Amino acid sequence: MNLDPLPFDPLAQLRIVLVHTTHPGNVGAAARAMLTMGLDQLVLVDPRQFPDPEATARATSAEHVLEQARVVPTLADALAGCDLTVGLTARPRAFAGRVLPLREAAQEAINRAAAGGIVAIVFGTEMSGLSNAELAQCAIAASIPANPDYASLNVAAAVQVAAYELRQAVGLSGTWAAPRFAAAAHDEIEALHEHAARTLAAMRFLDPAHPRRLLPRLRRLFARAELEREEVNILRGILAGIDQVLDGERRR
Repeated sequence: MNLDPLPFDPLAQLRIVLVHTTHPGNVGAAARAMLTMGLDQLVLVDPRQFPDPEATARATSAEHVLEQARVVPTLADALAGCDLTVGLTARPRAFAGRVLPLREAAQEAINRAAAGGIVAIVFGTEMSGLSNAELAQCAIAASIPANPDYASLNVAAAVQVAAYELRQAVGLSGTWAAPRFAAAAHDEIEALHEHAARTLAAMRFLDPAHPRRLLPRLRRLFARAELEREEVNILRGILAGIDQVLDGERRR
């Protein structure tokens, strides 16, 4: 994904809102899930237990997300000042707003955040999710495309999936790059091809008078592999070792 340079990080415009969480461990696990994807604004609506040592233990180095979390009495308080609100739900219901797959909803959220808007991503209680009245306060209902026979996710797991999709929508893949080494030159690959042909003929695997398609296929294999110089040297070394064995057998 190719995005124009942004004046700020759109992830900083996102609020993760947890409504009526009953288990403090889920709050800590959600904070950890958020931080792994670059989110740190957590709002808790009337949690049963918070702060709590178990939340801190489950946060695993994301304690600052908990320390700066806001606790509010109602969902309306959590959504105050937001330009877009997205509620996560796994259950179909009568809903007057828009219903989108999570990936599409995440892209809309990032588009709004990139334009300077404040966006809330809302998750319900562990047992039953968001109520109809709570979901009605959200402009978009988003659904994770899970197994239809068992679509219920732990709230922290749902936060992790949503946070991942939000990060992907920004284009921050974070994929590490494997080291690249010098590619083999054309003449080096040609020398490898010639060496392989000689060795295969000496092994009687190749009949030079009737090579059929072996040599062209070998050439295609080398081209498709995009061989590095060091790899060509390794293969030449293997062929040289085979040549020595064959030469020893001929001498005996």
